[in-house]
Amino acid sequence: MKRDAKIYIAGHTGLVGSALVRKLTSEGYTNLLTRTHAELDLERQADVEAFFEAEKPEYVLLVAAKVGGILANNKYPAEFIYENLAIQTNVIHAASNTGVKRLLFLGSSCIYPRDCFQPMREEYLLTGPLETTNEPYAVAKIAGIKMCEAYNRQYGTQFLAVMPTNLYGPNDNFNLETSHVLPALIRKFHLTKVAAQGDWQQIKKDESIYGTIPSDIIANLISISKAHGHGSSVPSAYSLVPSLIPKVTLWGTGTPRREFLHADDHADACLFLMNLEEKVLRLLLIAHRSLIINIGCGKDQTIRELAESVAKVVGYDGDIEWDTSKPDGVPRKLLDVSKLSDLGWNPQISLEDGIKETYDWYLRNSA
Repeated sequence: MKRDAKIYIAGHTGLVGSALVRKLTSEGYTNLLTRTHAELDLERQADVEAFFEAEKPEYVLLVAAKVGGILANNKYPAEFIYENLAIQTNVIHAASNTGVKRLLFLGSSCIYPRDCFQPMREEYLLTGPLETTNEPYAVAKIAGIKMCEAYNRQYGTQFLAVMPTNLYGPNDNFNLETSHVLPALIRKFHLTKVAAQGDWQQIKKDESIYGTIPSDIIANLISISKAHGHGSSVPSAYSLVPSLIPKVTLWGTGTPRREFLHADDHADACLFLMNLEEKVLRLLLIAHRSLIINIGCGKDQTIRELAESVAKVVGYDGDIEWDTSKPDGVPRKLLDVSKLSDLGWNPQISLEDGIKETYDWYLRNSA
């Protein structure tokens, strides 16, 4: 891509999109095209078509999506399938109609079969049943990948589908009802640490920025404040909340294994793929019959190990309890990243450094 090429980033305000904007800007790309949801609702076909006809972007990074963790997927299955189908259908079709040179569509490692062979290779997609807790989301994303493949085959487009592992980093979603596991851990441990200090003003401020704190967590924060001798600092509105044993409670058994990649590494990989020579893409298509590419680090750890790492970074040294009545999700999600590695790309940010950077951003943003 030339530095002055018109590049549309669909979903530029989120974790993935904002990292892409940072990366493109730092690399000297000067003609970035963005629209907020208020400016352009990607679920409205006529609006999307009018936007593409007027702006005619040369390249598209389609990262706009309805995303969330196990709780959100269980609570809003209709929104997850409808919104994702609508967004990707409108954008992919409009991109084809207006002659976009290359489009990158964001899939996800969680749409591989639930009991997939490990590590997961790109060709394992659709070889087994999906994980039930996020099936509507997975079906929508698989439809987007197949749409890219169909347009490539019929119209000769160059539409890539990338399958990132679990992403995290600055500008992540820390809402405890809709967030993924890593940002949720950061916020839970941070709130617990602040409660032990008796700083309820900070807890209120955190809630105003990152969303409502569920009632069971509020009850735990009160118990922790009292256990550390800060009972008088607890707001009077919570005076009737029963005391609990001070601890942090996490979902599941802690045994599932997960792989994590910093959003800035992911953005670097996406830019690398968008700049691949056309002949390389043709060779990939011949060799693998699709343009699906995994993006990850090739290493994983248990959720329990992740929780311990996050607690150490945040500075929480209390008890952790695992609520085994809650679902674990897929037992393991480790990507085979040999295709991307063979092309010449590898991640640079370690998980420990990435967690520290994300927590620092969290603190700065709440300040």
